[in-house]
Amino acid sequence: MQPDSGNFLNSLSNLSAIGVIHTPFVECAGTPIQSSGANDVEGVVEVFPEYAEGLKDVAGFDRLWLIYHLHRSADTQLLVRPYLDTELRGVFATRSPARPNHLGISPVRLLRVEGNRLHVAQVDILDGTPLLDIKPYVPEFDHFPVQRNGWYQGRSAQGVVADERFTLTDEPRRRD
Repeated sequence: MQPDSGNFLNSLSNLSAIGVIHTPFVECAGTPIQSSGANDVEGVVEVFPEYAEGLKDVAGFDRLWLIYHLHRSADTQLLVRPYLDTELRGVFATRSPARPNHLGISPVRLLRVEGNRLHVAQVDILDGTPLLDIKPYVPEFDHFPVQRNGWYQGRSAQGVVADERFTLTDEPRRRD
């Protein structure tokens, strides 16, 4: 059965936050660009009370995928200069936050669960970020050996932090 494209597209506007992510990062500049580079950074994921029941059994996982809205990201840019490169790249070949739907994902390490609060580590997310969903990280599902790594080959995010290049401002963003 084919979904009715009109209803499907309208359902996308029904996304809403299920919580908020609390971290030490109040500005984009200085935030680790990937969770793999945020080893010692801890935060708290506050799930709104009406969704707390959905946290049942989450404590049994070492890692969780946080899916969130990049609410402070610049306007969409289809060509970007990623943090690990100096060349313009297509946004879909990067982890740039200046994406069409401003969705972010991070595989954080779960430290403990206290009611509707998840204490997590390896956080690369701005404080106050709206949480859209949580999924368990399952190595059998989420880890694949690869042969090609595109322009990322040989690069590392360790120690690399964000600057202001993708931060929302009052000024229109220029596409280079």
